[in-house]
Amino acid sequence: MPETMAPTVQMAKPPQDLSQPSPEVHAPGMPPRSARRAKPRSTKQAHAAGKSMGEAAQVKAVVSDILKANHSYVAKHSPGYLQKLGDRAAPKATVVTCSSPGGRVGMQGGDADADLFVISNMGNQLASSEGSIEYGVRHLRTPLLMFVSHTGCRAIQAAAGDYSNMEPAIQKELDNIEIPKGIDATNGALININNQVEGAILKFSGEVEAGKLAVLGGYYDYNNDLKQGRGRLVITNINGETDPARIRALTRGGKYFQYGFMGR
Repeated sequence: MPETMAPTVQMAKPPQDLSQPSPEVHAPGMPPRSARRAKPRSTKQAHAAGKSMGEAAQVKAVVSDILKANHSYVAKHSPGYLQKLGDRAAPKATVVTCSSPGGRVGMQGGDADADLFVISNMGNQLASSEGSIEYGVRHLRTPLLMFVSHTGCRAIQAAAGDYSNMEPAIQKELDNIEIPKGIDATNGALININNQVEGAILKFSGEVEAGKLAVLGGYYDYNNDLKQGRGRLVITNINGETDPARIRALTRGGKYFQYGFMGR
């Protein structure tokens, strides 16, 4: 008869009122934390505790800012609007951004955010989040897939340098950013955008050929490198078209489903 394994951690039953604090979890045979007596700490332990307190203060401040931003957002919208937002299940676009703040903050602040299926990863890549992107395109059926990079992207800087001393999982993701070594961050970001758009066109060729998917690339230009205004989101690729004059013409005409290589 197989031996029955006892659980290593005893879980307390959750409270009936979920607004109350979660029950404390402790190992079998160990008293609750409140019943344990503190032991004298060494100098090394005290130093570590001081560092921990600094990190704790940082986390406390960040969580406070997040909650304040949420409170402000709730105060600006009616309960009916929020309920409608919670029920909304049909985004209008799949957007892949860089995980760093510069890759996301330029898109925040408007109700248009609610219509986006946003995916963030290191270097706004197709390969790193292929499943999520495919879900947006093929199951949520968004007619737009957009890759967005930004000024000073650390992932681009890392991919352009020597990252052989980084952890294997990070190296694997950086390997997918195929840009020349030593290239500056702006040009590296633009090349990466083009690579992601090209890869997406190939992956979703069926949707592209049927005229059901537009694939765009954009760049948050915080330093005005592209001379179109500091902080602007600049469209740098429309379905493989990268010529700025052609992009401006296509944008003005709203011709986001025009593919030059298909003769449209």
